[in-house]
Amino acid sequence: MASGPDAPMDLREVTRAVVEFALGASTEISPHDEKLLPELAEHLRPGMTVYVAHTPRSSLEDVVRVASKLQAMGFTASPHIVARRLPSERALKSALRTLRDSRVEQALLVAGDLDPPAGPFTSTIDVIDTGLVQEADFRRLGVAGHPEGHPVIRPETQLAALRRKQQFAERAGIALHIVTQFGFNPEAVFAWDQHLETEGIRLPVHVGIAGPTALGKLMKFAIQCGIGSSMHTLVKHKNAMARLIHAPSGPDEMLLGLVKGRAMYPGSRLVQPHLYTLGGALAAARWLQAVMDGSFDLQSDGKNFNIAT
Repeated sequence: MASGPDAPMDLREVTRAVVEFALGASTEISPHDEKLLPELAEHLRPGMTVYVAHTPRSSLEDVVRVASKLQAMGFTASPHIVARRLPSERALKSALRTLRDSRVEQALLVAGDLDPPAGPFTSTIDVIDTGLVQEADFRRLGVAGHPEGHPVIRPETQLAALRRKQQFAERAGIALHIVTQFGFNPEAVFAWDQHLETEGIRLPVHVGIAGPTALGKLMKFAIQCGIGSSMHTLVKHKNAMARLIHAPSGPDEMLLGLVKGRAMYPGSRLVQPHLYTLGGALAAARWLQAVMDGSFDLQSDGKNFNIAT
């Protein structure tokens, strides 16, 4: 693909690049989607990585149970281990033992925002320092990344934590990657990625994309997550605020921006997309299936595409 912002686009080449990037995608569900697993399996490719979010109304046991089911169904389950939602070290040990027995080999370690925490853990580092993660026989681990900053954690604190996690993974022989918060500003993601490189962070990045959902709901999630510059990007591209409330919004614009950015920055470590479902697991699965199959029509300006019907 030709590089540079003004370079002419070969739409067929862009389409191929989108499909190639999407084929490596991961997605997520919550324990509340458990009843949808048979239908989701019709749309998600075998072996795909599916994260299991620890939502406020679910328990650690729910997360472990659904992750075990996903693994048994032929997916690569990646349960969230949320430090601030762990009630005790004993509960963590029990959960990790069950996951190991279920042959789950990947997890996402995040701090969470529960305040006060449910137990003794306030950060991912606290969980790592127990030594229990190493005993769980995970081959791969994800940790959180925030290209546009965190609402309460300072950038230098985030960098220091990423360095410690990178060092831990090197010592433990575990493949570690960063899963970013979703956003709508590809330029901010690439600037952050380049900054990580200058700071010695070598971890591959799985970049978050918000799945198809109504824009009003999307904005609500974005505000909760503290996604500042992306909010400006989202609003700037809409004609009127009134249209934001119920209009459907797809991830196509962000996905295309990332694909074009990867062509412009060959050294980027943005290796694959991660699709946040935002409560719409089936809609996200159908959308992802269509993109992986190349069943979409790219607009002539190369800025959007429509799923073929």
